[in-house]
Amino acid sequence: MEMTTLGRTGLEVSRFGLGAGGSARLGTGAPDGERDAVRLVRAALDAGVNFIDTAEVYGTEDAIGKAIAGRRQAIVLSSKKFPRDLTAESIREGLDASLKRLGTDYLDIYHLHGVRPDHYADVCDVAIPVLHDLQRAGKIRHLGVTELFEQDTSHSMLQRALIDDVFDVVMVGFNLLNPSARRLVFPQTRARNVGVLVMFAVRAALSRPERLAGILAELLERGEIPEGAMLDFLGDAAAITEAGYRFCRHEPGVDVVLGGTSRIDHLLANLAAMERGPLSASALAELERLFGNVESVSGS
Repeated sequence: MEMTTLGRTGLEVSRFGLGAGGSARLGTGAPDGERDAVRLVRAALDAGVNFIDTAEVYGTEDAIGKAIAGRRQAIVLSSKKFPRDLTAESIREGLDASLKRLGTDYLDIYHLHGVRPDHYADVCDVAIPVLHDLQRAGKIRHLGVTELFEQDTSHSMLQRALIDDVFDVVMVGFNLLNPSARRLVFPQTRARNVGVLVMFAVRAALSRPERLAGILAELLERGEIPEGAMLDFLGDAAAITEAGYRFCRHEPGVDVVLGGTSRIDHLLANLAAMERGPLSASALAELERLFGNVESVSGS
């Protein structure tokens, strides 16, 4: 697994990060889910993945804590605090609970999770002072923020957050159907050396043909893509999901591409896709022609 430096954090991270949220949530919702999730996390670590992302609301921190026992120092661990009913006390209590579930005394990155543009200022007023206190106490190494991409598909919150320059890492929605972060986010992150985690690289639109057809029809009806737009030109990519991961992996400015799953075979297929080279120049040019100005969908 190829490694890179996560912006100004200086953390050495795998290009693929295991995401513990989304619809899969490591398979913890199934019978024997926690046991299988532990196996899945360990399989990712054995394959060279050292970045794991979770959150208090995912319900996967306990399984991850069991899986990483004895291996914590080799892992870059990221978790998140959802800003509902946010107070200084709820942040402290939430972080301590996450640390307990994960079996660690610090997090490499702690994010404000899914911050809406209209809540950003209030959330920061409450959260930033206490997060800095927790940094000084050694419980957090670096601060992050994640956008609510399904509602904020043009990255309004992140554009403001990057101007404020208080976060070391951002999690941004980016995929071949909505590459708008290329114009609206990545120039700012690169200028400030902010670490970039990509989510939504492959969601329902790139894994379910009927969902993709529906999104393309919506974009066509709104005049956002040209007539006849199809994803049938992706060269040596064996599947659209593979193309989705390769598209994100080789985008300048992207550090880690997150992928979630409940199955080890699926995990290994995603890792194999990440290890392949970029899409061809002709495929990238056609994707830019078709979707380069799209900002209205998330790909979910």
